[in-house]
Amino acid sequence: MSDSRNNDEAEQVDLADRIANAAFLAVMGFAQLLPYKKRIPLVGWIFSRALGPVAGWSRRAEQNLALAMPNLSQKDRREIARHVLNNAGRSMAEIYSGEEFTNRIRASAPLTGPGLPALEQAAAEDRPVILACAHFGNYDAMRAALSARGWPVGALYRPMNNPAFNAHYIPAMRNIAEPIFPRGRAGFAAMLKFLRGGGMLALGFDQFVHDGTALQFFGLPSRTVLTPAELALRYDALLVPIAGVRQADGLSFSVEVGTPIPHGSAEEMMQALNDDLERQIRTHPGQWFWVHRRWKKRGG
Repeated sequence: MSDSRNNDEAEQVDLADRIANAAFLAVMGFAQLLPYKKRIPLVGWIFSRALGPVAGWSRRAEQNLALAMPNLSQKDRREIARHVLNNAGRSMAEIYSGEEFTNRIRASAPLTGPGLPALEQAAAEDRPVILACAHFGNYDAMRAALSARGWPVGALYRPMNNPAFNAHYIPAMRNIAEPIFPRGRAGFAAMLKFLRGGGMLALGFDQFVHDGTALQFFGLPSRTVLTPAELALRYDALLVPIAGVRQADGLSFSVEVGTPIPHGSAEEMMQALNDDLERQIRTHPGQWFWVHRRWKKRGG
C-alpha cells in the first residue's frame, strides 16, 4: 500500500514537472519567433505579470523587501518586486538566445570597475581567481564578457530538480561560456583542478546555507557560505565581487568588477562581500532576486 502511494506521488511530481517544462518551452518557443529587442522584454513581462504572481514569487519578494528595507512603502515594494521578476524573465530569455546574447556582449565590451586592473593582472600571471557573484542583474552577462576576453571562466551549478528542464537548461548555459561544473564530488574535483591551473571560477554566495556562518546582510543575521573565501585563501586566489548590471535600456549591461577583497579570515572576507552586494542592491533594488529565502528563522 505504501509503495503504491509513493509511486502515485512520484508520478504526480513527474507530471507536474513535465507540465511546467512544457509551459516554459512554449513561452520560449513563441518568444524565439520575435526579434531580440522584442523577445527579451516580452519574457520579462510574462514573468512579472503572469508567472511571478501565480507562483507566489511576487508575494515572497515583497515580504523579503519588507524585512530588509522596512522604510519602503507597500507601493514601492510592489514595484520593486515587479522589476525583480521582469529582470529574471529577461535573464532567462537572454540565456536561451545563445549567440544573439553573447554577440551583443562581445560587441559592447562592457567590462569596467575598480577591480578590472587586478583581474587583468591575474589573467596575465595565470593566478587563480574567485569571481564572487550573486543572482543580480544577469550573471551570464559576466560569463560572456570574460569569455569574450579569451578568459575561460568556470562556474559551479546545481542541477534543477526537474530533469526535463535540465535537458535544455544546462546546454543553454554551456552555450554562454564553458566550463561548467555540476555540484557533487566529481564536479567539485574538476572545479578545483581548473582553479589550481589558474582558472577564473564564478561562485555564488547570496543564498541561505543551513551550515553556513551567521553574518550580517541588510543588518540582519543570515547564514552565509564561506567557500569563496576559503578557496581564495587555500589557493592564493584573487577574490573579486563581480556583477552584470542591467542598464536603463533593459537590454545592455555593464559588467562591474569590484575592488578585490583583501585576504584575512574567511568570515571577514565574506562579510565584505555581503556588504558590497548590499551596496549594489540598494543602488539597483530591482535587479537582485528577492525571491530567495535569504533570511530564515531556523539557524539565524
